[in-house]
Amino acid sequence: MAYNIEAVPEVMKGVDLKRYMGRWYEIASFPSFFQPANGVNTRATYTLNNDGTVHVLNETWNDGKRNSIEGSAYKADPNSDEAKLKVEFKVPPFLPIIPVTGNYWILYLDPYYHYALIGEPTRAFLWILCRENHLNDEIYNQVVQKAVLQGYDVSKLHKTPQSNPPPQ
Repeated sequence: MAYNIEAVPEVMKGVDLKRYMGRWYEIASFPSFFQPANGVNTRATYTLNNDGTVHVLNETWNDGKRNSIEGSAYKADPNSDEAKLKVEFKVPPFLPIIPVTGNYWILYLDPYYHYALIGEPTRAFLWILCRENHLNDEIYNQVVQKAVLQGYDVSKLHKTPQSNPPPQ
């Protein structure tokens, strides 16, 4: 089945943001300029704020050191049922003066909110996330296939090394 990569990726509808909150481990992603190439144990922790925005804490370890950045996320269109979020980080983190905003689209989320496929409209970024720091191969392959159907070049996916147990 061919997919029209000219079409905008389809996103989930009706995602319960309260259920989505918590820790997510990065199982795989497209390499990007804003994440260390040799990062391990990469994870994100989302906390719902009273105003409906989401506090974002992204963490990764490289060369034994924890690197982190904090930001916020919000619905791109508060009146839409689509799971299209905007994520904003202030850079550099030690002198937060320049806001950098990106798209965070939930392309797939299993009914139990256990694993997710995150992308954005240009298909330059892709993440596979899970509540645990591992995902069995069968489910991983199913999620990768969902990315293929959305027009992503999954040959760029890089599995993120995760230690067991994960760092505290």
